[in-house]
Amino acid sequence: MDITDAVDLGRQAVMMSLIISAPVLLAGLVVGLLVGLLQALTQVQEQTVAFVPKLVAMVAVLVFSMPWLLDQMLQYVRELYLNIPEML
Repeated sequence: MDITDAVDLGRQAVMMSLIISAPVLLAGLVVGLLVGLLQALTQVQEQTVAFVPKLVAMVAVLVFSMPWLLDQMLQYVRELYLNIPEML
């Protein structure tokens, strides 16, 4: 294994972690922006009001996207294991 293989493995790992975390983080971002806008409009500045809807939305997105996320992770791990003999 040379330097380019190691860098490529690291890049693939980072990209996979971004792909897996993106749906949950985007849901938290959108709900956080909407709750923040609602709080600014109503002048209610309670932190727990922003936390609970974000948590519920993130868990809901995680539950609904779990089959796709697991498929992506399994595909990555299969490719990684199949390429081990080529890298040695």
